[in-house]
Amino acid sequence: MTLKPELLVPITLFEQWLGELEDEFTVRYVGRAADPAAATRAVAPGIRALATNGSAGASRELIASMPKLEVIALFSVGYEGIDLAAAAERGIPVTNAPGANAGAVADLALGLMLAAQRGIALRDRQIRQGRFNDARALTHTMEGKRLGLLGLGNIGRAIAARAVGFGMTVGYSKPSRTTDAPYRYFESAEALATASDFLVVCAPGGPATRHLVNARVLAALGAEGILVNVARGSIVDTQALVDALERRTIAGAGLDVYENEPGVPAALRRLDNAVLMPHVGGFTHESFRAAFEVMRENLRAHFAGRPLLTPVAPTS
Repeated sequence: MTLKPELLVPITLFEQWLGELEDEFTVRYVGRAADPAAATRAVAPGIRALATNGSAGASRELIASMPKLEVIALFSVGYEGIDLAAAAERGIPVTNAPGANAGAVADLALGLMLAAQRGIALRDRQIRQGRFNDARALTHTMEGKRLGLLGLGNIGRAIAARAVGFGMTVGYSKPSRTTDAPYRYFESAEALATASDFLVVCAPGGPATRHLVNARVLAALGAEGILVNVARGSIVDTQALVDALERRTIAGAGLDVYENEPGVPAALRRLDNAVLMPHVGGFTHESFRAAFEVMRENLRAHFAGRPLLTPVAPTS
């Protein structure tokens, strides 16, 4: 009898579909172990595949602890927590799930834009406090406003398509111009912010984009501008953002991600002009299932000797 490859699963996000994986793999699920590190060490010698996400990652030490590891398949678009160099040194391919959650994240981005612009969360609180008339201040419409996208991957394009439906104009900034996009290109985050009413962060995380949105960018966004971050908390300088919100350098912010999750700074939690979500941009039944299918198909392709569907370049 052919033994099924041993698959390490250290995350809980697709727990409901582990039974399906068990048809093809010997699943070593440590996501809810009392001591996940110890549980991982116990099974590491036999592991041939790792199913994880960018946040949980795979350190050089973890990769080294699994001498039989052949493939890392991510249940996420992001791969910032994966030591790509360590994987490449061992010849271990890494795959991700680009596009699987793009629609869900784009939906939330538009929701945060609306919530911040129209004061939805604040007005809800005011009404619950019996302050009906206080909650009726004038705000602005979305139509005719300028959307700036930091990043124009699958998520950025999905946000842009929705924004166009709201009658907004769209610009973007990324390291190089995209030839197949009809939107205006800006060479820097600061230039984009200057030309935007909404600045939406949908760029990859990692050292290259750390604190890309800083005090200068926020000042350029201006007193009526709104920042939305549905990418990675590291891209925004948290202290600069708190200062900008407190001083009304910008009008508001909608955040789904933070620099030190799950910690959310008390200063942000106190501010009425910040709308906060707990990193759930991709948390829909549909996007999770789509990501699971991409991850599983990459695992199947590897063990069948077929080309991987969505390999991550070793030098990414």
